[in-house]
Amino acid sequence: MDLPSFHPALDTLPRLTAEDAAALIEDGQTVGLSGFTVAGTPQAVMRALAGRAERIHAEGKPFKIGLITGASTGPWVDGVLSRADAILFRTPYQSDPHLRERINSGNTRFYDLHLSSVPQNIRYGFFGKISWAIIEAADLTADGEVTLTNAVGIAPTLCRMADKILIELNTAHPAALRGFHDLYEPFDPPFRREIPVFTPRDRIGTTSLKIDPKKIAGVIQTRHLDESLSFDEPCKLTTEIGENVANFLAAESESGRLSLNLLPLQSGVGDIANAILSALGSHPKIPRFTMYTEVIQDSVIRLIEADRIQFASGCSLTVSKPVLDRLYQNLDQFRDRLLLRPQEITNQPEIVRRLGLISVNTAIEADIYGNVNSTHLMGASLMNGIGGSGDFTRNAFLSIFAFPSTAKNGRISTIVPLVTHVDHSEHSVQVLVTEQGVADLRGKDPHERAELIIDKCAHPRFRDELMSAYAASRRGHIPFSLSNAFAMHERYIATGDMHRSTAPILAAG
Repeated sequence: MDLPSFHPALDTLPRLTAEDAAALIEDGQTVGLSGFTVAGTPQAVMRALAGRAERIHAEGKPFKIGLITGASTGPWVDGVLSRADAILFRTPYQSDPHLRERINSGNTRFYDLHLSSVPQNIRYGFFGKISWAIIEAADLTADGEVTLTNAVGIAPTLCRMADKILIELNTAHPAALRGFHDLYEPFDPPFRREIPVFTPRDRIGTTSLKIDPKKIAGVIQTRHLDESLSFDEPCKLTTEIGENVANFLAAESESGRLSLNLLPLQSGVGDIANAILSALGSHPKIPRFTMYTEVIQDSVIRLIEADRIQFASGCSLTVSKPVLDRLYQNLDQFRDRLLLRPQEITNQPEIVRRLGLISVNTAIEADIYGNVNSTHLMGASLMNGIGGSGDFTRNAFLSIFAFPSTAKNGRISTIVPLVTHVDHSEHSVQVLVTEQGVADLRGKDPHERAELIIDKCAHPRFRDELMSAYAASRRGHIPFSLSNAFAMHERYIATGDMHRSTAPILAAG
């Protein structure tokens, strides 16, 4: 098919349709994608590949690929490919309901990894050979210089390690994004040196990817923005959680235990994270601050515009379409306020420890000792994955987990005698926050932690039962009871309510 050339680089580089590109990918090969969340993730070839898989399956032939990305993708990748039964294995993170069902039913292999370790695992060959890298670009040159779009993910490592590269040139993203990226790939042990990031503003790499043109199997010209994201405005519940975090940090700063204006913030993604950032931005005793994080979302852009955030370094711009449009229309206003890096750098334990980050993430459940489960429902069913929360929690100066005290309309207590899956242990978790209050676990032994968490973070409906579970086994360093450990979970599975009585449900969460 003869394609019109709208970009000078397409006069010399191979031009393909999405269907032509999908036809190059063979059964059993491993494909890596640029991007991080919906941002920066190539869409056209994956949609075409899903259609090709369905046609091949209809002929009674096998077709599946291994799929490696920066983080989650979106329905046009994980969704369409899982519905087409085209994913052999997936790593390191996902958020698609169709893929989640296939993982939990055992039909798709999934490797849940700390996001900072993915590029190194690729370089050491732990996932086998990377046959294809598919990269979304805002601009490129005939000699293989690529300007990425609104996320980086694992793109630098993929382009170096993949046999062949396909580039989706997405002209909906402005070429003027050049300069917003800081692309750096460290050496691996035993040759690794210090990674010289000493403040969130420090640049250590290049603004574009340099790719050998001989590796570029084709360029697919597209024009589309990410499928629209939506973030709810803070509700009463999320506002209370956000205010509890903000009040705690302000009090820490006033006491001299925390120099808030000198320590960058890392925040998870979602409605609770947006509410927390909004509360920090409006708090009268919290000064302007910086961020060194993974995902830059709507609230970050708003706080930069309000001059409450001085600078934000991240891996992706995961924002709603109105916010992205506003940002793209005013790029020069953000050029010295935003920086996008590979996740190997944003999540790098060395840098997290050096900068002394304040880390704020969410949880599915926490137990009375301070262990946190952020990935699995009832211990067995994967929700999304650990993502980058472990990278930050284990290395932050101050690690906080913020979440509602109940779930399922008050029938589940998110504070339990023992979590059903441990992602972040009591040794790393320092502060728990719910809408009920704040439990500062620093300098507390397991007995003190249990009493504090129940009193400050548990919902009143469940406090007596949690205290009874604790009181039943106060002997030993950790007041642990095998018989009580999962009694509340088992009751929920049997009755649909964790509470031991038929008392009315008092809260929604």
